[in-house]
Amino acid sequence: MTAVVEAEGPASSVELIEHAPAVSLALPDGIGRALAAGDIVDAAPDPYAPGRWSLRAGSKVGAVAIAAPEGGEPFTVRVRPKVPIARLFFLLGYSLDPQGAWRNGDVEVAEHRDLLPALAHAVERQVDRALRQGLLQGYRATEETALVVRGRILEAEQIRRRFGAMLPVEVAYDEFTTDIAENRILRTAVERLLRLPGVPRDVRRRLLHQRSRLADVRAIVRGQRTPDWQPTRLNARYHHALRLARAVLDGTSAEHAPGGLRIDGFLLDMNKLFEDFVTIALREAVHGSGHTARLQDPHHLDDAAAIRMKPDLVLYGPVGTPCAVADAKYKAEKRHGYPDADLYQMLAYCTALGLREGHLVYAKGNASHAAHRVRHAGIVIHQHALDLDQDPAGLLAEIAQVARRMTGP
Repeated sequence: MTAVVEAEGPASSVELIEHAPAVSLALPDGIGRALAAGDIVDAAPDPYAPGRWSLRAGSKVGAVAIAAPEGGEPFTVRVRPKVPIARLFFLLGYSLDPQGAWRNGDVEVAEHRDLLPALAHAVERQVDRALRQGLLQGYRATEETALVVRGRILEAEQIRRRFGAMLPVEVAYDEFTTDIAENRILRTAVERLLRLPGVPRDVRRRLLHQRSRLADVRAIVRGQRTPDWQPTRLNARYHHALRLARAVLDGTSAEHAPGGLRIDGFLLDMNKLFEDFVTIALREAVHGSGHTARLQDPHHLDDAAAIRMKPDLVLYGPVGTPCAVADAKYKAEKRHGYPDADLYQMLAYCTALGLREGHLVYAKGNASHAAHRVRHAGIVIHQHALDLDQDPAGLLAEIAQVARRMTGP
């Protein structure tokens, strides 16, 4: 039975902890229904206490604000991660750029204990470093209607729109400007952070300064595709800021909930973050060994190719055949062990791929390694437990040990 912690009286905000016991508090029905309909926390009305709702955080951490259309103070939900903020940023940074400064945990989060203030601080520091030498400029393909010819004339458009008239003229040209993909991504990330709840005043002030530096750059409108950028020598000083900004854009959202309510916030899925970190770190660990790691590698369980499966990582040997498979699980081992369903899933992967061993990597466990041999099959399923509380070097050393078991002697 899940323990419920009660909070007395109407609330304007609530702080939850990832996968902690549920909290019961008084909420307007509209706010409760918006939380229940959204993929934020588990929310359900209390069947024994009218006007009260039970809220329980899952694997998503961050903060969201729910505002009514008529205005008034929004209701804010903050979900704190169980892992320390500095460790979370190492997992995030390494997943974004395993060869960057994140490798040694060198990510500025100051003294912030919550995710959103720490994220806003880190983004502002990285943007400031990127822009210290001025805004990056580049060429942008532009099409417009003009009174003078610039670049080349779009003949088909001129005929279709102007019916043979000489002016105005439809032209296309490459413009040298600061309004390029790199700057637009930074501008949009800064704008999103400024709208989120819980950004400290001093960080907000610095973010406003960064926005003023990017004033001539267009922000990306919600619903538009984030423009692509390619890492080059010319934009090297932008790399860390762009990768962190992209994490902001992927995690922020504005949604309209039932009853005309608006939900705006940033949420980070710890399940996906752990999976990304484990698979990318394993790929880095086997680099140069003659093996090739494929992430989210699609396969089929049956001969008719009707049942699809997608292991987190499949390792291929020098001859191009699968030699190992791994799946990351953001779960901690309970007193009675890990879920049996994980073993069944890994057994299916090993059977379909023709492998004798499979590897499950967990976030925490009672022992660093355990192995189970399947009866009548001879398949061995390894369960590895990582200690996320240790420093980055120790964590990467544990990943390297898992990689050595996967590649063999």
